[in-house]
Amino acid sequence: MTTETGKTALITGASSGIGRELAALFAKDGYNLVLVARSEDKLQDLADKFRQQFGTTSITVIEKDLSNPEAPQEIYDEVNRQNITVNALVNNAGFGEYGKFATETDLQKELSVIQVNLTALVHLTKLFLKDMVARNEGKILMLGSIASIMPNPLMAVYGATKSFIYSFSEALRNEVNDTDITITVLMPPATDTDFFNKAGAMNTVAQEQARSMDPADVAKEGYQALMKGKDKAIAGFSTKVQAAAFRVLPDSVVSQAARSQMKYVAEAEQEKKPSTLVLGIGIAAVALAGIVIASRYKNHNGWAEGVNLGNAIDRVRYRYKAGQAVGSAKDAIKSVIDSVANAVSTSKAKAEEALV
Repeated sequence: MTTETGKTALITGASSGIGRELAALFAKDGYNLVLVARSEDKLQDLADKFRQQFGTTSITVIEKDLSNPEAPQEIYDEVNRQNITVNALVNNAGFGEYGKFATETDLQKELSVIQVNLTALVHLTKLFLKDMVARNEGKILMLGSIASIMPNPLMAVYGATKSFIYSFSEALRNEVNDTDITITVLMPPATDTDFFNKAGAMNTVAQEQARSMDPADVAKEGYQALMKGKDKAIAGFSTKVQAAAFRVLPDSVVSQAARSQMKYVAEAEQEKKPSTLVLGIGIAAVALAGIVIASRYKNHNGWAEGVNLGNAIDRVRYRYKAGQAVGSAKDAIKSVIDSVANAVSTSKAKAEEALV
């Protein structure tokens, strides 16, 4: 049953991966679609599938390469030429480049990463958000990453673009908080798409881990968050645990954890280091221990007898940091609880279907 008949969603990078799955969710809910990608043939095949499967009445295909600086304006002009009102903008397109920045990566490809991941995203958002503000209505979904809140060695430029997207989105959300417009950041972990192949990062630990993360599951979490007007969606149970840890651990520790995931599998095995899963659990344990300590200090001004807390300014600073840690922890724990509840609900539903 459709819920948003007549509204239109524009999705970049719609021909594959998370973008394709997001387009399917919009189509299922009755949205008309504007599909943007470099391959017109793939988009036309997808459009035909959606018409047959969901009865989508209006699907516009726009073949554009967002590494071309003129593409965002051309997309906007084409949409206006066809008198299409974009109610939901999904800035999904993006890619990366793997290797050490100083000696191994290609500068021109990295500049294209910046153009697609950042410049085109900002350009499209500027054009369509202005119209949304004039109507006082609209939704924007930005594709961030768990890399949005952590340094990303061996994919330094890609990670930096995702950090920009997170900061940019939170700032815009604040600017439009007195309107009926919402802005949501989707933050998935490594996902089973063609991303690693295009980035030249095949056979890395992260690419192996990506096999367990279905792009359809990532898209569902992002779509549900967008429809509810949430500020972000951290996709995946383990990703939520990682995010909680990254907020309280030193950047140097987080960077090393990220780098261990970007190493080649053979290299990681030779070093005989703990698996990234064990590392993630260890990080979470350290984070939760710190949260408990921070919580105790926040609630008891005389915490840790015998520890010299310095002058009153130091005490205020420590209390403020403790409050931040506790707040982040509460958000992360709530997200984890929500994920568990959703997983249990889904499993129960599938079991009941099997019994019918």
